[in-house]
Parts: sequence; structure tokens; C-alpha cells
Amino acid sequence: MSEKNSEVRDEGAPSNFIRNIVIDDIDSNKWGGKVHTRFPPEPNGYLHIGHAKSICLNYGLADEFGGKFNLRFDDTNPTKEEEEYVNSIIKDIHWLGVDWEDRLFFASDYFERLYLWAIQLIEQGDAYVDDLSSEEIRDYRGTLTSPGKNSPFRDRPIEVNLDLFNRMKEGEFPDGTRVLRAKIDMSSPNINMRDPVLYRILHATHHRTGDEWCIYPMYDWAHGQSDSIEGITHSICTLEFEDHRPLYDWFLDRLDVAHHPQQIEFAKLALTYTMMSKRRLIRLVDEGYVDGWDDPRMATISGMRRRGYTPAAIWDFCNRIGVAKANSIVEYGMLEFSVREDLNAHAPRAMAVLNPLKVVIENYPNDQVEMFDVPNYPQDRSNNETRKVPFSREIYIEREDFMEDPPEGFFRLAPGREVRLLKAYYISCTNVIKNEQGQVIELRCSYDPDSRGGRSPDRRKVKGTLHWVSAQHAVPAEVRLYELLFTKENPLEVDPGDDFTSNINPNSKQILTHSLVEPGLLEARPGDTFQFMRLGYFCVDMDSTADSLVFNRTVSLRDTWKKSK
Repeated sequence: MSEKNSEVRDEGAPSNFIRNIVIDDIDSNKWGGKVHTRFPPEPNGYLHIGHAKSICLNYGLADEFGGKFNLRFDDTNPTKEEEEYVNSIIKDIHWLGVDWEDRLFFASDYFERLYLWAIQLIEQGDAYVDDLSSEEIRDYRGTLTSPGKNSPFRDRPIEVNLDLFNRMKEGEFPDGTRVLRAKIDMSSPNINMRDPVLYRILHATHHRTGDEWCIYPMYDWAHGQSDSIEGITHSICTLEFEDHRPLYDWFLDRLDVAHHPQQIEFAKLALTYTMMSKRRLIRLVDEGYVDGWDDPRMATISGMRRRGYTPAAIWDFCNRIGVAKANSIVEYGMLEFSVREDLNAHAPRAMAVLNPLKVVIENYPNDQVEMFDVPNYPQDRSNNETRKVPFSREIYIEREDFMEDPPEGFFRLAPGREVRLLKAYYISCTNVIKNEQGQVIELRCSYDPDSRGGRSPDRRKVKGTLHWVSAQHAVPAEVRLYELLFTKENPLEVDPGDDFTSNINPNSKQILTHSLVEPGLLEARPGDTFQFMRLGYFCVDMDSTADSLVFNRTVSLRDTWKKSK
């Protein structure tokens, strides 16, 4: 083990089988004491929380052991890739606190080298050009229980294969008419080894190379060679690539490359009430079920950022769920638990009333305004920072904090009942004003002047404490309340004839247009997070302006997951 690795090893870091492999490799000097990982996203969609798990794992290992981390885009399919996705992925990974320094790469950087390696395989008799259609190739491949059969074009002479492959590259043939396949074993029990396709013809403009190429490598062909070129030591993939590992190794062995990385697989993240299939996420966006890739209901990193989730919370969540070899499903509440833990410690407090009910304190002086010191953070924080909040004769409270005929166990405001206004005064409800339809529109109350600061000199106790805003000083705001996007733990569980969209929660987004917040929030900027006292955690949305505040509810205060445990 190198001296550097010995010094940087974090003995308190959560252990997992991949970390143990890395430690063993360092101890045995397998890679000269080096750790070099990468994250290889396809630029055909936005990243989601499952990608975050992989990013945290790969970058976390490199960072802990003083190694290197690459960001490499697997841009081998120009028909589905866009520059928008490249930019969003870079932004998301940076936001998570990951730094790849100068090691930003693209599989397209290696197109020429991959092409020359393909020629090497042809010259070795390890690859051939096949004229079978994609449907015929599937039929010839066989099944999991029956072997495949050789293509009638499998034994073409090397010179013919070289000529045809060159003509493929030069654009002579239409899409889908020919492919280049590896010549391995059509009777292999591993279906991935049954002469896999290396190149297909695609006359499509690439977002980086333009029209320079009309043949594009398949992922299995580009993956291992790109890892080798970049000097990756531990090529960490999700579990579905375990059966592809023999192919990964076969290519590198046949090419006799100088550097042969080690592929290791782990279970991908599955989260309840969440969709992480990129194909289905694209459908949600394209068909208008959500308001774009960064909709706060989406499991995308950009959606979570807009909702108010923090990088620290996502890292904490990924560390909590761990890394395993077996697939499992994680409760969404675990993610919300990590979000609450972080925001509780760092989000400043504020008072807001989402569904306002007016209160007139009849014995309070008409033109008097008092300023009360309200804590900005939890009492267990080392600093005792406070903010000034104005109080006046007319205030607003939460409509649900009043009941005219309360049931047993309701300790908030009711006729003849006394409650505490947070850090202000004790008030008692003396009269209820209703409109012609019988709806409560205003409360008349009295206050105890000796209870300033929310304390009574005679030490009488009240069970209810309400938040409030001054009617004279309150700032209007739009508040968007988000719930889970799906109604079932597994959104793919549907009735016959339905698809996953039938499980979309119709109440996943509620917009409140008459909410009020304390005046200090006028200075809030998009991305700022707050705990609205007694209500939950909220984030200033990107739609917000100085004249029109918009808040997204990040997560409620209720921690159902923790209670259930």
C-alpha cells in the first residue's frame, strides 16, 4: 500500500464489498497503489437519484483513497443524444460537489482508435461483417435455454470483411443493412457471448463529431476499451452488466491492451413510488404528465435540486442505503429522512401562513407595531441568532389552526379558548365572523398584554402555540405543495390494459395562490431553503421574482419513516 493511500484511508467510512475490494487491491499493490474510477453516463436524458448513488460511490472511493475520478460521456448513439443532456449532467454532478478536474472525456474522443481496434479484430479473424437483419440476428442468437446458430456470413474471408467494413465507414450502405460482429461462440451459455454486434450503420449527425462518422460502436465495444485508454482501475457497473463482464474481458484480452481494468457490479437503486426508467421518464416529460425534467416531483437530480433537496442530504442517503450485490427496494421515506436531517440543521426558520384566516385583536392598539425576536435556527445550534418579526393588531393564522366546534385532542384556537402566538402574546377567541354562506372569514380575539414574548407572568399554561404573520407587513406568495408522483410503491404494477401512467397521483401538485410570508423573505433568492415553522421545509423556486415569490414544499415536518421504524 502506498504511503498516500495509508494516510487518506477513512477508517470511519461506511464499508461495503466494493470498498473492501479496493482496500485489498491497494494492500496487494495490484494497480501500483492507485485508484482510478469513472462515471459514464449516456447523454440521452437527465440524471436521477439512481445515478447519484453511482456517482457518490465512484467519486467517494477515488476521493477517500487519494485517487482520480473521470467523467466520461458514452455518446455512441447520435439518434438519442443532445447537447442539452450533456450540459444538464455536468451541472448536476458539479452540484453534488464532484470534481473531475481536467478529466472530462467522451467515448467519441476514441472513435478513431476503436475503429482501428475493430480492424485488428477482423485481421485476427475475431470479427466479421454480417448482412443479417436485426430481426434475423435475434432469431439466430437462440434463447437462454437453446443455443444459437452461426450466421451464413460468419466465415467470410478476412479481406472481404475488411473491404465491407471500410465501405460501411465510407457510407456506402443504408442503415440496418450490415453490422460488424465479434466471432466468439454461438453456443455459449452466456447469450452476450453469441457473436455480439460491435458496430451498426447510423447516418445521423453526432452532437460532437457531426457527420464525420456513419458507423457507431455499441456500448459493450466502447466501454472496456475506453476504460483501458483512461487507465481506470475499478470499472464499477450496475448488476445487469454482470453477464457482460466476460465480454468486457474478452475484448481486452483479444486486443492484448497494456491496461486491463477490473469490472465490478453492484445493485442499482430501486426506490418506492418512483420511476427511474429513462425511457419512461422521457415519456412523462414529452406527454406533459410533469412540467419538464426539473419538475420537483421527478426523481431527477435537477428536480430534487429545484424542490430544495441538498447535495449533503443526497450523499447522506446514498451512504445510509449502502452498496450491495443483491437487488432490493428502498423506501422513499429514507430519502426524505436524510433531507429533513440536513435541513433541520441548516435551514433558517421563517413564518408563513399557507391558508390564511384573519384575526383582529380588538384590545390591541390600532397603530402599534412591535418587533419580536424569533430564533433563526434550532435551539441546539451553538449560535443564538434571531430575526425581527413585526406584530400588529391584525394578523393571519393558519385556517386549520381554528375550529369552531373542536373534537377532543384539538389544542389550537377555538371560541373561548386561549392559545400562544409564537414569541408574541397569549390570545383568546371572543367572536367568529362568517359570510352569508356560513364560512368563517374572520376571528375577533383579545390579548393579554402581560404575556409579551409568549410568556405569562402567572405561569399559566396553554397547550397550543400558533405561528402567524402581521397583516400589515405580510408578503404575498405562491406556494406549491408536492406529494409523491405515483400512488403505488411499484408504479409499474398496473391492471391489464393499463400502463404506469394510470398510477400517477392526481394530487401530486397543489398550488396555493393566497399564501403569506413574513417580510424578511422578500430578500430570498431562488434555491434558498427555509423551515416554515410548524409547516415543513420550503425552497424558493426558480420562477420566483422580487415582486412575486414562489415556494416549493421540499418535505413536510412529519417523519413517517422514522416513526414506523
